[in-house]
Amino acid sequence: MTLYIDGYLHDIHEAEELMLDVFAYLFTKKPRIRDGGFKAYVYKAARHMALRRKSKQKFLLSLDELTGEPDGRLLVEEIIRTEERNRVLHLCMEEMNPDYREALYLTYFEDMSYAQAAEVTGKTVKQITNMVYRGKESLRRLLEREGITNAES
Repeated sequence: MTLYIDGYLHDIHEAEELMLDVFAYLFTKKPRIRDGGFKAYVYKAARHMALRRKSKQKFLLSLDELTGEPDGRLLVEEIIRTEERNRVLHLCMEEMNPDYREALYLTYFEDMSYAQAAEVTGKTVKQITNMVYRGKESLRRLLEREGITNAES
């Protein structure tokens, strides 16, 4: 959930703090949540809190965001290859339609069902299905443009 919130705030420390706030809210307010809907409810609450906080946020550069030295046990070539792949993926995801990006993130990175992702985003299951399909196609085209031709579905 921290990474999901970080997608909105772009500050991992702020995202961690907001994640704690979401659970504190759930603990104090004790909302009625239907069976099997806890994960979707938590992510929906986190999304709303992140958007509210983002609207009040000011940009500050932190020295913590700068990358440190790589771990000496790993091969430098592997680190460079992984960082480059992640950088390209991140850049391509940033270029995508935000709705597609969110649908892909919730279904693939957070392992939510389409129904849970629909509840979080306020869309229908059919809309999520279409957004995931279109998002994968869009991401595949963007990755191929960047020279990654083995992008799988």
